[in-house]
Amino acid sequence: MDIFKLFGKESASSGTSKNVAKERLKLVLVHDRTNCSPHFLEMVKEDIIKVISDYMEIDEEGLEIKITKTKRDVDESSVPALIANIPIRKMKDRVR
Repeated sequence: MDIFKLFGKESASSGTSKNVAKERLKLVLVHDRTNCSPHFLEMVKEDIIKVISDYMEIDEEGLEIKITKTKRDVDESSVPALIANIPIRKMKDRVR
């Protein structure tokens, strides 16, 4: 057994999980500060699906919605941002 490994720096894999945990904590804090409950996000997700489904076929299982922070271009202040990752299966033909 290498005693230096016991008391040394963290391994690369634990550093990666540390970063993932840090990002998750940031998301939780943003959700708390914006008073955005999981129920509210689910309602937003359902509404987005309803609107987009008129124009394209999407993979609802792969749809991800989250609230995060971003910086505004104007004054560099941090503001909440809704991020949606919507996998599109195919576009629908629509005649207007």
